[in-house]
Amino acid sequence: MARKLFILVISTIFSSFIANAQQYYLFVGSYNRDKAKEGVYVYRFNGKTGALERVSALAGILNPSFLTIAPGGQYIYTCSEAQTPNVGGVTSLAFDSTRGLLTLLSRQDSGGDNPAYVGIDPKGKWLICANYSGGSLGIFPLGANGLIAPAAQIIPFKDSSVTKRQTSSHIHAAVFAPDGKYAFFPDLGADKIRAYQLKPNASPVLQPATPAYTATIPGSGPRHIVFHQRLPYAYCIEEMGGMVSVYRYHEGKLDRVQRVSAHLDDKAEDYNAADIHISPDGLFLYASTRESANTIFIYQVNQQTGQLKQIGKIPSGGVHPRNFAIDPTGNFVLVANQRSNNIVVFKRDQQTGLLSATGTTVSLPNPSSLQLRLYH
Repeated sequence: MARKLFILVISTIFSSFIANAQQYYLFVGSYNRDKAKEGVYVYRFNGKTGALERVSALAGILNPSFLTIAPGGQYIYTCSEAQTPNVGGVTSLAFDSTRGLLTLLSRQDSGGDNPAYVGIDPKGKWLICANYSGGSLGIFPLGANGLIAPAAQIIPFKDSSVTKRQTSSHIHAAVFAPDGKYAFFPDLGADKIRAYQLKPNASPVLQPATPAYTATIPGSGPRHIVFHQRLPYAYCIEEMGGMVSVYRYHEGKLDRVQRVSAHLDDKAEDYNAADIHISPDGLFLYASTRESANTIFIYQVNQQTGQLKQIGKIPSGGVHPRNFAIDPTGNFVLVANQRSNNIVVFKRDQQTGLLSATGTTVSLPNPSSLQLRLYH
């Protein structure tokens, strides 16, 4: 009896130690409008309850509107969407997961105005950047110490498309395919998804794929793209058209197989669709649309064809859901409502994919990017 009691006590202590040694952190990028003000925030996230606890915040970056986390988790990269000519930049931060603190490491010019998105390859060697107003993309070597080297390549574009908003190229995302061999850059201004092959030992390091781009529907305005974890499919949300296009993916090539709605049953010239993510189990896809909708749309992913079936929608809990994140457990979805200055936590039913309100919300100025990670 005493032996069983001893084993139970030790097991309880060990389980408590493991639980305490693991911590989810939420990183929030925002529009601070002033470099001297806090712009990147760190929260502890409770993976069981969905609760958020503010830990720290960092100033020193103007409008750190989008964040990405290095594969190892020790570095955070952000772009400075300065909304001022010739001031756009990319910045690296070091993260101390014991204290929950961020430290500025390095900065480089982004090579264009208003960088809106940064992505990192699976090996953590290259940072890619989408310069929205500048209509260009850039790629930067990354050091093992988290430092960003000057751009290895800046590629400008002069394209346009059919609407008044599309008089020039607007690169809106920079995303590597899962294997890291190809990078994709949705161009809202040109109605194209641009594709490049990464050749680390060549010059230039980014070389046009075959084909060099995939044309989208005129006036659709492709914004963000996400790749399925297991299936050979990619999904692009179209900001102006308010649609999600499904593409079969193979070796740098995208072939559209479906296009589904991501807006309410109204008629608008620009639906302001925003963000798109796939659940960790790969069974469901989520998309946000701003302006009059302020809605998260929910789709089931066919595991054979990759196609989507809309199964639900839910108000975002605020105004202008610019970005959202699904926690690594798949139990929660966190939504950044930029113009109502809040982050709202939803419970996610892993069986149905549907979302429900938890009542958890935190207030902070202009949240625009969410990244979640588990640290040990």
